[in-house]
Amino acid sequence: MFKGFCAVASFAILSAFLWVFPAEAKQRIAVPPVVSVVIDVSSQSMLVKVNGWHYGSWKVSTARKGYHTPRGTFRAVRTAKIYYSKKYENAPMPNSVFFHYGFAIHGTYYVKNLGRPASHGCVRLSPANSAALYGLVNRYGTKATRITIVD
Repeated sequence: MFKGFCAVASFAILSAFLWVFPAEAKQRIAVPPVVSVVIDVSSQSMLVKVNGWHYGSWKVSTARKGYHTPRGTFRAVRTAKIYYSKKYENAPMPNSVFFHYGFAIHGTYYVKNLGRPASHGCVRLSPANSAALYGLVNRYGTKATRITIVD
């Protein structure tokens, strides 16, 4: 009986705090992204987590010599099921997840190059893996997706 009373009392106090100080309560709650994508340029790999749980580890291709893949943490900006590069001869970019200006994570049909630098700066994935990532980003939303690119 005493345990039940303590639980109810604790809930009542917490509820009162949130009602009286809603702005302070919001500032203290940091909500992590639902979809976390970490791209390691040195190993040419990608790690995807959903709600902190491992979803997949995949080979990627980032920028080859003379080009640059941006480093840092980005929010997914938009997605496109199929997109054609305006800059590189109308090259197909299936399952695109754009994250920084014209840079995107997208599928490639040149899967033999995965695991080594080969792109003009985008992050390339196999068609199946790009479809999986595209589906996650569309399911959970661009605002809930963080993309981190490290050396």
